[in-house]
Amino acid sequence: MSGWKAKRFWNAAAVTEAAGGYGVALDGRPVRTPAKAPLAVPTQALAAAIAAEWDAQSGLIDPRTMPMTRSANAAIDKIMPQRAEVAALLADYGGTDLLCYRAATPANLRARQNAAWQPLLDWAETRFGARLVVTEGVQPVPQDPAALARLAAQVVAMDSFELAALHDLVAITGSLVLGLAVTDAQISADAAWQLSRVDEDWQISQWGADDEATAHAALKRAALLGAESFWHLAHLRA
Repeated sequence: MSGWKAKRFWNAAAVTEAAGGYGVALDGRPVRTPAKAPLAVPTQALAAAIAAEWDAQSGLIDPRTMPMTRSANAAIDKIMPQRAEVAALLADYGGTDLLCYRAATPANLRARQNAAWQPLLDWAETRFGARLVVTEGVQPVPQDPAALARLAAQVVAMDSFELAALHDLVAITGSLVLGLAVTDAQISADAAWQLSRVDEDWQISQWGADDEATAHAALKRAALLGAESFWHLAHLRA
């Protein structure tokens, strides 16, 4: 949708029943994805959120203001045709999870990382039986294949809409554990954002903030919160 410059041509968007769930119609005409597939989502709540995004458009349509629509399009056009590959890609984050890599120095940064990240690794061990190894520096550390398999099993079990949400939760934070913690309602997406930013926030405390980096971070945080909303709406049954 990034190159789309269409103008609003409809009066009202409405939720409709569709094969496999719910769709959205613009003046009675079903919305389709960029790949021309029917836009069908699993819950009425998600369809209503998508309809609201369409109704909020005026003049030129701005896909940047339609995160639920974009995520649904991604689930249908990109993930459904290759769900196994996407699940494998996300599961691979467990092998290099952000939470496992701690600074050797300075001591105060290492202390922040330990305090912020170790509780989530402990949770993953308790919740999934997946104990991940912690190391210093950025060199990859081998993880127990059985632990990785247990984390991967959580990902593989997800449907395409769940994977669409998990993709952003994991890719933005750099952590499979944080992504799973949000989908398991252990922490909020906002908390996951803060946890993923321990290193950056420490650097800002030392040298100050950069305006461009701050603006970029704000966009990433908004996308992370949007992924959490998409996850919940995809599960909210009427």
